[in-house]
Amino acid sequence: MNIRPIAFLWLSILVCGCGRPVRPEDSDVPEEVRTLISSYQGLVKGYAKGRILFKKGDPIIFDDGKEKTFTEKLAGADIQDMFSIPYSRENDSPDYLQDAGRIRCEAFLKRIYGDSEKAVKANLVTVKWFDGQKIPFNRVGGAADSLRAVFIDLQELPEEFHDYCRGASSFNWREVRGAKQMSAHSFAIAIDINTEYSNYWRWDNPDAGELDRIGHKNRIPEEIIRIFESHGFISGSRWYHYDTMHFEFRPELLP
Repeated sequence: MNIRPIAFLWLSILVCGCGRPVRPEDSDVPEEVRTLISSYQGLVKGYAKGRILFKKGDPIIFDDGKEKTFTEKLAGADIQDMFSIPYSRENDSPDYLQDAGRIRCEAFLKRIYGDSEKAVKANLVTVKWFDGQKIPFNRVGGAADSLRAVFIDLQELPEEFHDYCRGASSFNWREVRGAKQMSAHSFAIAIDINTEYSNYWRWDNPDAGELDRIGHKNRIPEEIIRIFESHGFISGSRWYHYDTMHFEFRPELLP
């Protein structure tokens, strides 16, 4: 299942800032905006006067024009900032501060998936998981359908891989540990798999800060990571600040 269409031809039905369809030749539409439109079909509607247009709700500014440090982006990213660190499927030993996907625009996620715990809960459906577990996940934008596709593919792996995936957790309306931004789990677009096989940078480096240098650890097999990635999920194992149990539905970040 490839959630991103190969071509942008369908963009011709979407409105741009000049009141006509967004077309491939429109140079005033940033490439990141085109990626959002293709990744969130029907939810991100277009681009006007430097703002992203949505199916529901007010537009959100794409680029606030502020130069930000790594930690400032973590604390208050605009939509453009989400793309500032490219995600790589081949990145099994990330360079310093290469945390593609940890930088999230909270306003964007709220516009797509729900702006309150109540709103997110209204969008939840259950996804069958290992050992009969039912994972609550957001149905918006194909997130839950993509997790279902992940489960189907994971079942095809040999039995020894299944242990890494058992005892998963998902929806939890809360802030990111050590920050004042909402976790991706708040929007029910992230799943944590078996903690018994997981490594998390804060667990392994309890006194380290965001700018400290740390070593990288990961015990999650590449076969599992690649299945998630093939269905629009980024892996916390690709982060310098690793969180290897963590998989997050972020189709706009995958090449």
